[in-house]
Amino acid sequence: MKWEEKNDELVRIFKFKDFNEAFGFMSRVALVFEKANHHPTWTNTWNMVEIHLSTHDAGNKVTHKDRELAKEIDKLI
Repeated sequence: MKWEEKNDELVRIFKFKDFNEAFGFMSRVALVFEKANHHPTWTNTWNMVEIHLSTHDAGNKVTHKDRELAKEIDKLI
C-alpha cells in the first residue's frame, strides 16, 4: 500500500514480519519526526504500523511538509 490522501490526511499502513521489525521501524521514523518537529498520529498493532500525516498549524490539512515527510519515511523501508 502506498500513501493515500483521505479525510485531509496522508495515510499509509506498513506491514512487517513481526513486532520487532515494526517497532524498529517506528524508532527510526520517530527520529525523522523529531528532526522535522512534525508529529503524526500513528498506531502499532503487532506487525502493522499505521501513520496519519497532516499539519495541525494549517488546520489539520495535508501540506508540502507532510508530503516531504512521507518521502523521508518511505526511504526507511
